[in-house]
Amino acid sequence: MGTDKRDRQKANKAAKVEAERAAAKRAERSAAIKRALVVGAIVVVAMLVFSLVSCSSDGSDADGATTTTEFTGDGTPPEGAGGEVGYGTGACAPAEGADEPVLEFDDAPQQCIDPAKTYTATFETSKGDLVVQLDTERTPVTTNNFVNLARSGYYDGTDLHRVVASAGFVQGGSPHTQDAADPGPGYTIPDEGGPYTADDYVPGILAMARTSAPNSAGGQFFFLAHEGGTQALASYGTYAVFGRTTEGLDLLQEVAALDDGTEHPTEQVVVEKVTITES
Repeated sequence: MGTDKRDRQKANKAAKVEAERAAAKRAERSAAIKRALVVGAIVVVAMLVFSLVSCSSDGSDADGATTTTEFTGDGTPPEGAGGEVGYGTGACAPAEGADEPVLEFDDAPQQCIDPAKTYTATFETSKGDLVVQLDTERTPVTTNNFVNLARSGYYDGTDLHRVVASAGFVQGGSPHTQDAADPGPGYTIPDEGGPYTADDYVPGILAMARTSAPNSAGGQFFFLAHEGGTQALASYGTYAVFGRTTEGLDLLQEVAALDDGTEHPTEQVVVEKVTITES
């Protein structure tokens, strides 16, 4: 009887050890799967970020130039940049706005804003208003470009044509085609203010969309409605953030959620007008 009891105890102990080993293996496999899913999700969002900006054909250089000149916060290039400047030679739109929309330009605008002043953009959309404070310190050239396009009526009557629910992207600024293939205003502007980090790509930011080539932004822009795309954007760190939403973040989240699964909104969302306020 004693021997049988000890045998049973040994068998029970062996079974318990085996069960614990099996449970440990299952936990390890589960953790590995979770890690793979997280990495996969990051890769997918990164691909969405790349497609968001690379689908824009905002006047990218025909010769595929890949200059990487970095511009300083005041819109002028650093020493050794060959004398290139960030501003263009184009005329400034009237501060009160153009009488008729202007969609094509010969060159990027000359300096039309006063970086010492505060500029606010109000997007009147078919679903409500968005108010964005523009950045004249870190991105004066980019803000100058956006202000001039807005005052020219470039964005009036355009669609927020692309939304990505998982990443929180809301893209617009395509008056010619109402999609990411829009040719842009006829010029490009330099990438400015970078590199950007996750601390910069926060919900509510307004940034320039562009192709995969450096210095290829022109007219298209995108908002980040939530943190879904933060890390993917930070992995690139080159898309100029030139504004922060101060009113209407909930509206951006609502619009981003309209993604029909193909990055098109389930209903048309129109930017009826963009008004610039200077103070």
